[in-house]
Amino acid sequence: MTAPQQGDWRLFRGDGDARRVDFPEAPPWRRFTPADGTPRPRPYLIGPDESEVVNAALLLRRPLLVTGHPGTGKSSLAHAVAHELSLGRVLTWPVNSRSTLRDALYDYDAIGRLRESNLRREAASEDGTEDEGPDIGSYVRLGPLGTALVPGERPRVLLVDELDKGDVDLPNDLLTVFEEGEFEIPELARLPEDQAHIDVLTADPQVRAPVTRGRVRCSEFPVVVITSNGEREFPPAFLRRCVRLDLAEPDEQRLRDIVEAHLGDAALDGLDDLLRTFLGRRAPGELATDQLLNAVFLRKGGLDLPPGALLDAVLHRLGGAV
Repeated sequence: MTAPQQGDWRLFRGDGDARRVDFPEAPPWRRFTPADGTPRPRPYLIGPDESEVVNAALLLRRPLLVTGHPGTGKSSLAHAVAHELSLGRVLTWPVNSRSTLRDALYDYDAIGRLRESNLRREAASEDGTEDEGPDIGSYVRLGPLGTALVPGERPRVLLVDELDKGDVDLPNDLLTVFEEGEFEIPELARLPEDQAHIDVLTADPQVRAPVTRGRVRCSEFPVVVITSNGEREFPPAFLRRCVRLDLAEPDEQRLRDIVEAHLGDAALDGLDDLLRTFLGRRAPGELATDQLLNAVFLRKGGLDLPPGALLDAVLHRLGGAV
């Protein structure tokens, strides 16, 4: 068994020899949240004009609709707001073509409840005891939007990621919830009066929330950040209820600031060729800022390939064939 030479950045050699290597520290943007759920601070830079739009959405209690090419920091903005305002963990709803409003509000596991009831009934008939089992609240779990609407002293941050990938009717489905700040869980609303107050599961691990007569109504409208890649237009009624922010591609100075925020003040020392190559290859929507961060991190870690060869590996186009 052989070990890498001291100072060699290569972990995998492809020679078939088994070896035990010490993994270096991961890039800052690939270090994950601790198991206790404490949000990890994420460096995020935004211009004064853009921050004013964010503040307008916060003050108006309106959803912030953020558009821009992939890699411009749309999703990261939600985490930056949560961090700066100490609003806790971001609740995330990643939208796809099968997403429905119900998915975001709550889920009721009727089959699981029926199965558990049958098992307990069979066990009780065998030993002659009675066991009612968990109440219905153990089978209702609020989704990210439903959890964001749970009453609290401070608003939660909800990230609705890539809404334009959802069904064309999904934006309109959200309108009533955004306007009213409440929704009903019919399975709980039908319960008798002695079960008017039920504690249900939430999108926060190990946290339950009280629901009265099946209705969840916020006391503070959540900070809603909706991202879109601009793949299609949204209905006028939906757009009228949002504050819109378009994130442009960062210029050279902003790129330098972003790299330094993640990797330190001297991160780009001696790497101007890398930055120039990135800027020369970049076209709208074709390269993302985090790809430049990857390239800089590898070069600083000892990868001494020419910038062109390095960028071929990590700066692949975001659209078209790979």
